[in-house]
Amino acid sequence: LPILIMAYGTTAKILGDTTTYQLSPNVRKYSLRDTGFIETKGGKFQLERSLDPASPFKGFKLKIVVSADLKSFKMVTTTANGLKEVNIFKGKDAAANQEQLEYILADLVARNVIEKA
Repeated sequence: LPILIMAYGTTAKILGDTTTYQLSPNVRKYSLRDTGFIETKGGKFQLERSLDPASPFKGFKLKIVVSADLKSFKMVTTTANGLKEVNIFKGKDAAANQEQLEYILADLVARNVIEKA
């Protein structure tokens, strides 16, 4: 199996999406914690959210990791096990997955974690 490698950058775009995001200049560690990010042993902040509103254990996931210095991040949609990047804009549940993704991203924008680039 190929291991998913996500590169850190100042901007990020979900596979298949047309919108590019960047970290908000107002992002703070407490705002990351308040929105569900978990601090890793290395000081990074990681968020994993299911894109299946019916079950947090099935379907696709949104993964966002913010560097410890809050200067760069990576964002990707993956399979349920998190090993393979997927394009959620294709397939039978595309509309439901997109709606859930937009809801999560809109919440992160509203809370000054990310913003449209």
